[in-house]
Amino acid sequence: MTDADLMFLPIRQLAAKLRAKEISPVALAEASLHRLETLGPKYNAVVTVMRQSALDEARLAESEIRAGRHRGPLHGVPYGVKDLLATKGVPTTWGAEPYRNQVFDYDATVVTKLREAGAVLVAKLAMVELAGGMGYNEANASFTGPGLTPWNTAFWSGGSSSGPGAAVAAGLVPFAIGSETSGSILTPSSFCGVTGLRPTYGLVSRHGAMALCWTLDKLGPMARGADDAALVLAAMSGPDPLDETCTGRRLAWTGPPAKRRAKWKVAVPKGSVEKVQPEVRENFEKSLEAMKDAFEVTRDVEFPDLPWGPAVGIIVGAEGASAFRDLLESGDVGKLTCPADRTGGYTNLLVPAVDYLQAMRLRKPMRAAMKKLYESYDVIATPGRATVSYPIDRKFNEVYHGVRSGPPVIPAGNLTGLPAIAMPNGFGENGLPTSVAFMGPAFSEGTLAAIGSLYQQRTDWNTKRPPGV
Repeated sequence: MTDADLMFLPIRQLAAKLRAKEISPVALAEASLHRLETLGPKYNAVVTVMRQSALDEARLAESEIRAGRHRGPLHGVPYGVKDLLATKGVPTTWGAEPYRNQVFDYDATVVTKLREAGAVLVAKLAMVELAGGMGYNEANASFTGPGLTPWNTAFWSGGSSSGPGAAVAAGLVPFAIGSETSGSILTPSSFCGVTGLRPTYGLVSRHGAMALCWTLDKLGPMARGADDAALVLAAMSGPDPLDETCTGRRLAWTGPPAKRRAKWKVAVPKGSVEKVQPEVRENFEKSLEAMKDAFEVTRDVEFPDLPWGPAVGIIVGAEGASAFRDLLESGDVGKLTCPADRTGGYTNLLVPAVDYLQAMRLRKPMRAAMKKLYESYDVIATPGRATVSYPIDRKFNEVYHGVRSGPPVIPAGNLTGLPAIAMPNGFGENGLPTSVAFMGPAFSEGTLAAIGSLYQQRTDWNTKRPPGV
């Protein structure tokens, strides 16, 4: 079995091979490290390869497994994290030139929890500078260069978790940790053809993560499949006294349900597919068809008519300007890569307090509206994105004219703190992946993972490999 074959195996299969001693954690870490070092630069996916510490962690995992001490399915499995998570003694750059040499003396809670689960951290992965908080409008918004989707390197891997998306898609790591404030897990998952699971706000501690928007930021896994993502999220979830927003709830996931339940009630909001790319529409319909015996689908469901987009824009702008006020006032913001990012933060400093407060006040009726919608449905289904990925040599607003997303499930889901999963469901223009997304009520990650696992048992999109990897 080649290094690539290993990296594309589901986590449960890797875990079985490790436990049976068919492969060692050290050999698996070496395989991942080699691919990160040789292929990572091809996609601008990697900031720092953590070779020495990774091998130390892998040797510990190997000794424990040999002694019969098994920590669980992640024991000995390599992974990467978006470079906004603190890692003790290793640069945490936030994807931005002014922070290229920033080093913390502690680990983020997520890193600690995954280490306790036995996972082996092999790399810090690339990201859009400052997680996109300064208003970037092009793919080249990181000192590591534009993230490239492995399916076609003339196109973007998506932001702001550009490195995790590309690294999982190219088989550099079996899974990675990304973050989402407004689309930064779902978008790169869609553009790279991987599975991303955005958790409910407060399910996962953010201690040690760069703060862009305190009331919206979330950390979540990106992996080959829904079962993999749920296994990782289960290890990440749970209490943390260092994060006052952490609910302490855990995701209990042992695997897809053995017994089929009643049909899931699925809402397809009005306007979801009317103005998306034709391939996106066709693949979405095929996704629903593949689940027709498990879904009770209602079309043209009215989505709450509220100012989702403007509200999320104001909140991200105001909180982001506050988070990076020192950078803005020092003038070091001028060192950022994307020209729009060098000035966008100053505009955010001018957001009126009354606008920010009004946007925050709106979140209560927004949550109530979504709660009412979920009284009738288990999940909302939409295309993951209205288009395939954007070309890296064009500004985002210069492409795909006349195409737009339907109901604003990304801003709506983030403003109300709801979980969602995005999964590959086919291909569109230029050989690029398309995706299907499901969003559920708060703390419904188990339902989303069950739907995703069943869909991926019936289709093979999540097993496809990009050319040349």
